[in-house]
Formats: sequence, C-alpha cells, structure tokens
Amino acid sequence: MLRRIKPPILLLLFLLYFLTLSCSADPVKKCNKTSPYTGREYELSMVQHQLRGVVSVIDDCSFRVSQFEMLSGSDVHWWGANATDFDNITSGFIVSDHSLNETYKNATFTVRLLENITWEQIPVFAVWDSFTASDFGHVVLNGSDSGITFPSPTPSSNRVLGAPTMFDNCKVLSKEFRIRWTLYADENSIEIGLEAATGTQNYMAFGWANPNATSGFMLGADVAMTGFKQEGLPFVDDFYITKYSECVNKDGSYSGVCPDAIYEGSDSGGLVNNTRLVYGHRRDGVSFIRYKRPLVSSDKKYDFSVNYTENMQVVWALGLLKPPDTLTPYYLPQNHGEPESVAYGHLVLNVSEHVNDCLGPLDAEDKEDQDLIIADANVPLVVVTGEALHYPNPPNPAKVFYINKKEAPVLRVERGVPVKFSIQAGHDVALYITSDILGGNASLRNVTETVYAGGPEAEGVKASPMELVWAPDRNTPDEVYYQSLYDQKMGWRIQVVDGGLSDMYNNSVVLDDQQVTFFWTLSKDKESISFAARGEKKSGYLAIGFGSGMVNSYAYVGWIDDIGKGHVNTYWIDSMDASGVHPTVENMTYVRCKSENGFITLEFTRPLKPSCNHSHRNSPKCKNIIDPTTPLKVIWAMGSSWTDGHLTERNMHFVKSQRPVRVLLLRGSAEAEQDLRPVLAVHGFMMFLAWGILLPGGILAARYLKHVKGDGWYQIHVYLQYSGLAIVLLALLFAVAELRGFYVSSLHVKFGITATVLACVQPLNAFVRPKKPANGEEISSKRLIWEYLHFIVGRFAIIAGIVALFTGMKHLGERYGGENVHGLIWALIVWFLIGALIVVYLEFREKQRRRERIFGRSNWVLGNLEEDDSTDLLSPTRDHAEKSLQHGTMEVQLEPLNR
Repeated sequence: MLRRIKPPILLLLFLLYFLTLSCSADPVKKCNKTSPYTGREYELSMVQHQLRGVVSVIDDCSFRVSQFEMLSGSDVHWWGANATDFDNITSGFIVSDHSLNETYKNATFTVRLLENITWEQIPVFAVWDSFTASDFGHVVLNGSDSGITFPSPTPSSNRVLGAPTMFDNCKVLSKEFRIRWTLYADENSIEIGLEAATGTQNYMAFGWANPNATSGFMLGADVAMTGFKQEGLPFVDDFYITKYSECVNKDGSYSGVCPDAIYEGSDSGGLVNNTRLVYGHRRDGVSFIRYKRPLVSSDKKYDFSVNYTENMQVVWALGLLKPPDTLTPYYLPQNHGEPESVAYGHLVLNVSEHVNDCLGPLDAEDKEDQDLIIADANVPLVVVTGEALHYPNPPNPAKVFYINKKEAPVLRVERGVPVKFSIQAGHDVALYITSDILGGNASLRNVTETVYAGGPEAEGVKASPMELVWAPDRNTPDEVYYQSLYDQKMGWRIQVVDGGLSDMYNNSVVLDDQQVTFFWTLSKDKESISFAARGEKKSGYLAIGFGSGMVNSYAYVGWIDDIGKGHVNTYWIDSMDASGVHPTVENMTYVRCKSENGFITLEFTRPLKPSCNHSHRNSPKCKNIIDPTTPLKVIWAMGSSWTDGHLTERNMHFVKSQRPVRVLLLRGSAEAEQDLRPVLAVHGFMMFLAWGILLPGGILAARYLKHVKGDGWYQIHVYLQYSGLAIVLLALLFAVAELRGFYVSSLHVKFGITATVLACVQPLNAFVRPKKPANGEEISSKRLIWEYLHFIVGRFAIIAGIVALFTGMKHLGERYGGENVHGLIWALIVWFLIGALIVVYLEFREKQRRRERIFGRSNWVLGNLEEDDSTDLLSPTRDHAEKSLQHGTMEVQLEPLNR
C-alpha cells in the first residue's frame, strides 16, 4: 500500500503530523495589555551601585529597560515588594528569572515576568542583590496600599518622573568628572547634575566663563561650587572668580575664588546666590549633586546669562574644600593643584544640543565612604546603637551600631593585635564577629557562617558594659563583619590587615647569615604549626628546608608567577641538581606568598604529623614529622626564578645558608648547629653520675659489703642512694627548665621517667621496712615480701636508668649531630662493660667466701649472739647454710686461728 502513495501525499501527512504535535504542546502564554501600567515609563531611583535607567511597561507580563547603567553585584535580580521600608523590601520576592550579574553601560533590553506574577502584585519594583540584601534602585508602581506617595505621569508623556539622577544629557569632563543637564527653556532654567569619583571632602565646580574672555577662562567666571558639609549634607553656592587664588580678605575687601554673597556682604532676597539645591548624595565613592539655576539671572554683576542656543565657554574644577571658620562662614575651595584636564579645564558647550557621551557608570577606586576607625590594642572601642542616617548598605533597620560615636564605621584591625570592645548597646543587642555580611544569626537563613568572637553573652549597657576581646590571627580572612546576633544589617565591615609578622606569630629567629627571618606559632591543641619566612634580600623565590643540608631535606618554596600570583610549593630533595628536587603534596592550609619590592614572604600552616595511609607510610612526605620537643633544623636558599613545571639548573639557588640552625619550637629560640646547650650537657653528666656511679655503687655496697662488721655497708648504701636520687631530681629540673615544659613523647623521656619513679619508690619502701628477725628466728612473710620488692624495684630502676642513658645519647645525636655522640656512646658501653666485669668478679668472690664459711672453719665467735649480717636473706644458698649449721658440729674457739 505504501508504494501507491504519491510523494506529495506523503509530505502532506508529515506536515499534518507535526501540526498535531505543535497543537498538543503547551502554547506560549499570550501577554495582554489590560494592566493600567501598560505604556507607562518609570525612572529608576538610584540607591547604590550607580544604578540608572527607565523601565517601560510593555504589557501584562513584560517590560523594556533602557538607558540602563549599573555596577555589577553578586546575585542581582528583578525584585518585587510591598513597600520600600526595611522589613517589607527584605521580605520581597524575585519577579523574573533574568539575572543582572554584570556591569551595564547604557543598555537596552526586554525582560519577561514570571508566569505567576502580575503588575498589580508589585507595588515596588526593584533591582535587588540577594547575597548582600541590597537595594540597588527601585520604582514605585502602586502606592495605594503601601503608604507610598504615587507620582503622576508628566502631562506631555507617560513617564513617571521623580528620579533626580536622570537627565536628558551627559558630558564627560574628565575621567572622574561628568556633567548632566536637562534644559527647561520655557521656564528660564536649567538643572545641572555634577558627579565625580572623588573624596567626601572635595568640591565639584562648574560654570560659564566671561563671554568676552579669549584666554584664561577661569578668571572672571561665574561658577557653582558644590560639595558636602562635614555632617554629610549637600550644598551649592554661587561663586565669582576675581583672581587665581583662594578667597582672601584684605582690608575688608575680598578677592579670589569667593561666593557672590561675600562680595556684597549679604544675600538679600536671593538676588546674589541664584543657585538652588535640588538633590545630593554620596554613593559608591561618587559625589552627585543636582542644582537649578536661571538661564538669565537678575544678578548682572556676578552672573552671566546662558544663551542656550549658542556655543559658550564653560569651566570646571575639582579640589579640596576648606570648612567654615569664625571669619568666613562658607565652604571655600582650595587650589586644585592638579594638571589641566584632570582637576580643572574648559570647553565649548551648547546646552540645547543633545549630548550623551557618558558610557557606563562612574566606577570609583575607593567606594567606601564610611568613617574608618583603626583599632588600638590599648583603647577600647565603645559600641552603642543609634539612628541610621548614612548606613552604607541600604535598606537597613532604623537602629544601627555606632562605634566611638561613628555610624557603622569601617574597622581596621591588625592580625596578632588584640581588639577590645566595650559593648553598651543594650541587652537586646548582642555583638558578634562573623563571616556573614548580614549578621542576625545566618543559621536562621540556612547559611553557613564562621563566628570569630562574641555571641549571646556579648551584650551590656553603659552602666554595666561588657568587655569583649578579640585577637585576629593570621588565619582570619581579610574581611569580616561586626553585626548583631539578633538583627540583620546593624554593623559593617572589618578590614583585617597584616601587621608585622612579629605580631602575627608568637616566635621568630634569624637564620644563618642573617638573610632570612623565620617565624612560627604552635597551635593550642599541639596538632599543627604555622610557619612564615621573610627574605631580607631581593630574590625571585625563597626556599626554606627542614634538614641538616639541602640533600635529604623537605623544602618549601615561595615564589610569584608572571601574573603576580603567589605560590608555595613543597618538595623532597635527594640530590644537589635539578633532577633531585621532587614535588610532594602536603596538607597545607592558609598558604600565602607575596613580594614587597622584591623581598619574598611565604606563610603556611601544616600538621605536625602528616596523615598517611599504610601503603604510603614509607614515602618522604609521611616521614616529614615535626616534634616540638626536638629542635627543628632549618636551612634556606634564594634564587632568581621558579616554576611549577620542569625545573632546570637555571632554577637553582644563587645564595644559601652555610649551615642549619636548630630552632627550638617550644622555647622560641635558635642555636647554631655545633653548639651544645650547656644546661642539657650538665643534665646528661648528672644523670651519668647518678645512674652510672652512685646508684649502682649503693647496690654493690648492699650486695658485697655485708661481711664487713658493723653497719658500714648500710651507711654507704643509704648515702649513695640518697645522693644519686637527689642528683636525678636536680638534673630532671634542669632539663624541664631548659626545654620550658615536660613532654613525654620520646623514648628517652619515657625510660627516664620510669627510672626516676622507681628510684623515688625505694626510700618509701625503706621507710615501711618490717622489723629484721632476731638471731635464730624464722623470717616473717612480710619481711620476705619486702626484701623481694626492694630487690626487684632497685634492679629495675637501674636497668631503666641505664637504658635512659643510652636513649638520651641517641636523642643527643639526633639533636646535635653524630660525631661526638658516637664516641660518648662507645665510652658509655665500655664503662658499663667494666662495671659488669667488676660485678662478675665480686659475685665470684662472694660465692667463694660463702662456701668457705659453710664448709670451712666457722667464723662464729663465742658470745656473738647477733645475726650475721653477711647472710643474704635472698641468697639461694641461705637455706642450705642454715641446715648445715643445725646438723653439723659447731667448733667453739676463744679466738680465731688465722687472724
């Protein structure tokens, strides 16, 4: 059947099929024009980010934006709200999926509303940054239900006016200065807007030159001087220039750049100062003032008529304002002092011709207008609340923070320098330092924040202020915020800057050759450590290494790439050429590297013990362990250039340290490689004297001198043991004082503590010694247990003490190198071998003497009823000797035969 269908019929079937599909799909929503706002134009009122533009309602679901200018934001959307107050506008809603995350320069585009949004739902139509909760600008569409005054369209058009930043014309005077104007010829007036990216204490001047002047157009010019008073209010005054100088009074006569009114002595009826202020604001570091002046002035002496149909010379200037004083109650301009076309100039202008060469908004380098307070560690910052007058990030609540009587100032703090706040803002306001720009407990908005200081307890009143101390450290971001824990947007920014490295780190030393300064701070939990190194010589890179030399060292290289970005790379070095430098990957945080005039500074934080799995445990990275109780050997090198890629001989250093420096991390000092710290040397000698001579000597006296009559052996035993124990404790105190702490991390310390504890147990053991049995009495079980305990503890103490001596020598070798230590270890071995041979000889003599006593002549003397002190209660031959004496024949002699 398909073969009989002709091609045109088949094509028709396909067309019908696609038509069916298109009819079954959801049709695009058709926009009607039933809304009363259709056809109207609204001028956007600038709030911040230099926003300007005209919104034209096309139909019920779309609008056109023209002449649109805006500095970029973070997360900017078209926004709807019930009113412009803080509570209403912050609880608004997005009305379009069209985002505005870029800078706009006189742009025109069409936007569509979301399907469920109508114009009647949007009394206030705004440009909103969700991240900062900022209103960039808005128009009021319907104020009937919100208490907003609803502007009416102009009679000649459907445009709703009311944005004082909108004009018909714009002319660029300089990179930082523009003039905008709208001509009202029928009303004999012109409205002029001056805007400049300049400081708050600077003036903006614009006016018409003398029509008869052919050069030196400033002289004799009629200018309007605008600016902001000390309290932040805008002003405009009519000036006349009589000479190139600041306004001066000489013998009651004024000359220079002076207000018109000052020449006449009064301003009766406004006939002298004929400029009228319309509007003024400071936004994003840009001053804007709108004023009105007549085209033809009634003041013929100091003002010039503006012929709006002709080309006329105009003049302009920027400079510093001088505030009023007791002699002159006016804000007066000071000499601009800059070159022509930068701070002053002139040009020909015809105000009736349409001009718009201002492409895009003015973008000031310094957008911060808030007062700056630099924190001082010795002066507390007094925190109160007050009325919001010039809050920098509108919309804002009616009450905001004042610090040292400044409204929401910018705080500047230094890392490592504590900041003290005296909080007197009331019990309903709690101050905290946060990473969130809005504050008000970001967790309530499902936003993650980091709290650096403060919280619910940081509240107080003037009668009972609460003191909060915050110490920003090197890990604190460059910008954080002081805010209220309970309300959003009451505070403002904190600039965290680097102070001196000595303020940011707890310890510092100068490394070998005095060309590198090394800084460090050990974390409170003893889990990580922060390092910094600063080169005192210009270089392309700075490297520090942990090890006795470049070979077999762990290196950290700080360098700046071609685009000015800092890097810190880690390496394991196993040879002196470029092929022996192997990159490693370490768990470093807070990594920074910068160059100031060619001097490199690098910073990083790393764990004391790298986290490694079992399969990589033998890799060089996993062996890069830092023991705070052991001196860290640090070396350094500098070179011309470094790279992330393949290293060559060109990347090798041009200068390096001659020897490593041992950095004592706990003590905060350093020592040369070959120097042995005297206190630790004395510690070692005293321990050798105790565990190598005195304490073993006391044991030998108790073991081998009992055959001597009397208690001489006992006196020698006690004196040697107490002397040795005293020296042990004294040597321990020396080591603890020298190392500034007691750390049980090394094997040497563990054995040393064990030996010391056991040695201290012996005097206590002797103090509770059970009574010695009388001659012929059987030894009690308590006495026997005590003797075994005394024997075992003493022997174990000696063994632990000797092991501590050898591990101490090994520890000494790790700290100070192995040349002298190896010799000392061999000397110690020889000493104890000699001691062992002496013990073997004495033990042999003791056994021989006992055999002679048991099987030979008796050494008993008639009348000697005391216990034989030579009998060792723990001797294995003791029972056999007693039995032999009981069953054998005892020879009684008046005197020994051989004596």
